[in-house]
Amino acid sequence: MERRASLRFITENYKIIVMNIDGKKIAERIKELIEPVIKNLGYRLFDVEFKPERGWVLRVIIDKQGGVTIKDCEEVSRKIGALLDVEDIIPVSYVLEISSPGLTRQLEKPEHYEFFKGRLVKVFLREPISGRRELTGYVEGVSEGIITIREKEKGEELHIPFSVIARGRLEPELW
Repeated sequence: MERRASLRFITENYKIIVMNIDGKKIAERIKELIEPVIKNLGYRLFDVEFKPERGWVLRVIIDKQGGVTIKDCEEVSRKIGALLDVEDIIPVSYVLEISSPGLTRQLEKPEHYEFFKGRLVKVFLREPISGRRELTGYVEGVSEGIITIREKEKGEELHIPFSVIARGRLEPELW
């Protein structure tokens, strides 16, 4: 989905000013800015989204060993909020949301699979691999657009081009 929008302002003398906002570019700039701060706080940055919903939303998704608590989200929100206020790189008002990837987080980029290396995932394929369109297994690695998954049931290692994955998500493991 394209994260671009135009804002129109009417000045005192009735001139219309149009401001184009590229949410994807802003998200990338914010990611570069906040990633070191999040790392210093002991978290890993999963993703940053900046998009129009009911107004603009800046969504920062973090993770850490053992999971993310509400207190973790509050801590990151205070630090990131203060940094963003000082840097002033977002030209519109927005809502800042800090969250965890969640138990069944959608995996939309190769980096997401790398982030969850060793974790159980379910992928749905655009075309069959080994005669199947749905696979469940552990992420072994990511290299040059190829996701390596060790199948849960048979232990078979599969090399899946990211372009063949229609969608993927984390799978909760039952103890």
